[in-house]
Amino acid sequence: MNPALPHAGAGPRVLLRRLREIMAQPIAAQQRLNGIVELIAANMVAEVCSIYVRRAGNQLELFATKGLKPGAVHKTRLVIGEGLVGEIGRTAEPLNLTDAPAHSKFVYRPETGEDPYHSFLGVPVLKGGHVLGVLVVQNRMPRLYEEEELEALQTVAMILAEIMASGQLIHLDETVIDAQVLPIRPFRQKGVAFADGLAMGKAVLHANPIKVTNLIAEDIPGELERLAAGLTQLQQAIESMLSAADSSLSGEPRDVLEAYRMFANDSGWARRMEEAVRNGLTAEAAVERVQSDTRARMSRQRDPYLRERLHDLDDLANRLLRILVGAPAHPKMTQGAVLLARNLGPAELLDYDPALIGGVVLEEGSPNAHVTIVAKALEIPMVGMADGVLAHVNQGDQVVVDGASGEVHLRPEKEVAAYYAEQIASHKHQRAEFAAIKDEPAVTLDGCRIMLNVNAGLVMDLPHLDEVGADGIGLFRTELQFMVSSTMPRLAAQKEFYAQVLDAAQERPVVFRTLDLGGDKMLPYGKIRREDNPALGLRAIRLALSRPALLRYQMRAFLLAAEGRQLNLMFPMVAEVSEFRAAKALLNLEMGRLKRLRQPMPAQVRVGCMIEVPSLAWSIKSIAAEADFISVGSNDLMQFFFAVDRGNPQVSTHYDFLSPNILTLLRHIVRECDVSGVPVSLCGEVAGRPLEAMALMGLGFRTLSMPPASIGPVKLMARRLHLEKLQAFMEDLIDSPDRSIRPMLEKFAENNRLPI
Repeated sequence: MNPALPHAGAGPRVLLRRLREIMAQPIAAQQRLNGIVELIAANMVAEVCSIYVRRAGNQLELFATKGLKPGAVHKTRLVIGEGLVGEIGRTAEPLNLTDAPAHSKFVYRPETGEDPYHSFLGVPVLKGGHVLGVLVVQNRMPRLYEEEELEALQTVAMILAEIMASGQLIHLDETVIDAQVLPIRPFRQKGVAFADGLAMGKAVLHANPIKVTNLIAEDIPGELERLAAGLTQLQQAIESMLSAADSSLSGEPRDVLEAYRMFANDSGWARRMEEAVRNGLTAEAAVERVQSDTRARMSRQRDPYLRERLHDLDDLANRLLRILVGAPAHPKMTQGAVLLARNLGPAELLDYDPALIGGVVLEEGSPNAHVTIVAKALEIPMVGMADGVLAHVNQGDQVVVDGASGEVHLRPEKEVAAYYAEQIASHKHQRAEFAAIKDEPAVTLDGCRIMLNVNAGLVMDLPHLDEVGADGIGLFRTELQFMVSSTMPRLAAQKEFYAQVLDAAQERPVVFRTLDLGGDKMLPYGKIRREDNPALGLRAIRLALSRPALLRYQMRAFLLAAEGRQLNLMFPMVAEVSEFRAAKALLNLEMGRLKRLRQPMPAQVRVGCMIEVPSLAWSIKSIAAEADFISVGSNDLMQFFFAVDRGNPQVSTHYDFLSPNILTLLRHIVRECDVSGVPVSLCGEVAGRPLEAMALMGLGFRTLSMPPASIGPVKLMARRLHLEKLQAFMEDLIDSPDRSIRPMLEKFAENNRLPI
């Protein structure tokens, strides 16, 4: 064992005490770095200690060294991924080598004079999961550095992170984290539209980052007690949220809190923070250190479920930090405020009063995430994937959220603010028009009845049936109940949930979609299978048929819940008729079981099939002989048809739904269904956009299912539409060689004064 480190934890504590003295000296940042490398080298009996700082262009520049040639300082630079230092910058993980020159990533820079050194230990300097630099020690003799030496270096790296993030070494414009000095000029960021609508209000930063200033512990036993007390308070707070949950936190949102409780009680998380405290950090610094390491590790995971869990862990860490420093749980919010966050879960959004939230902006997120669905249900405009927006916003800044275009404007210029104020006023007028026709049917000027249904998946979606005047629920996503629970929902819970949905719908039809799991929808309690292309892997009906007991269990709950009522079920992502037959056979087994047991049965069972895979579009006559109805799932059908990942902003604009190609396919589906005498509908985001909905009506669709907030705009358009005139206009357009017929349809709408 290294004589400078007599026992575990002593080395880091000695080092931290001496570091405190250097940090307290009134000297320049560069001098401070020079003193730090001298101190580390002496404490760890290292012949070399070097600090590299990340600069613009993803370069790591040698800023200070003890042991390498002084002339290499501010001269030697390595890009991220280049050499051993660059590899640490790329992976955000330590490297501990006995023979550095033998490593495949080793790069020799003659100006450094490091050729005689074989042993190498390097750690990333992390802040908020971002790599700000690299700290390295080296020795001539080949050796593997011990665990306590690695721990000491990682602890020092946290101190260095504060120096690097302060802007004392390099200009703040070059730092890769949220700077403390923020610009005041207008700023525009293009993200992805998650939930439609417009909002303009004052910025409220969700879980505004706690600035940890006290890093080095004076009293380690006392800090351990503070950490333990903070964890207990955090766990009790989550328990209180669960026990006091009212109707707004029932069903799926409550289940999300159950998952948070599981994370908050994780012994491994607590143990890692305790170890960081024993090595000389305060309780707050230990929380920040462990979460920064976790974020750096998990953000590189390919598995979508693991990546999506990262924001849960971020939320818990931020809550714990607030408890430790005595900060309020959430910032105050005024009417119409815009909530900004790196990411949010549904429960985090529901922590706020939805009536006060004007809009939401996320740096990360997903168009299909649960929080997006909740935002749509609450009619809160949301923009996601607005990369870097938090680095440019101050608490209280004016923010514009355009949930149609995906644009975010910070501190907008007067002309931009005036434009959006006018648009928001116009939207309010439109909402008054929607409310006026809420109880009226969607009937075109030439007397064609269009059925407008909502897509749902949460208990909170159900009141929207009455609020927006929908004809029913065209798609109820049942997997959400499974995904947000820490354990598989029992039969009684499933039955109660489905019965609650049917009760809320009253006499209106409800179409339940069986479990659509797999791909990016993983169960917390299920075995995670890695697939190279999960969207095309074992998911939806394929997964259900490979786990028939799970599908039968859900079907049993459906049948019991629909006692004496009509039950409408449909199977997702069917690629060939044999899959539909196999799923229907399982349903028949469950129906036969209930009859044998003399259990109450639904008055009628209708079984439908979703067309989301293009192959099934050419088997409609066969599927129509088996199915009671067909529903086109436009979201997946489009992504498979165009071979474009709709969740990837780099390619999601590479196709237009109003392309003659996809419209020709949809016309084929409608005509084949008409010939076969089977009802056909379409559900998806496009059904809720008035222009696209108009095109679907022109193709022959008479039933559409969409987000609740879209019912009013589509109904208003339909009641002003002369359908036969539109059909005649579209007949020649479908065979157009143009990439999209959008401009022609927009002109038709303008000429006929249709609100689109």
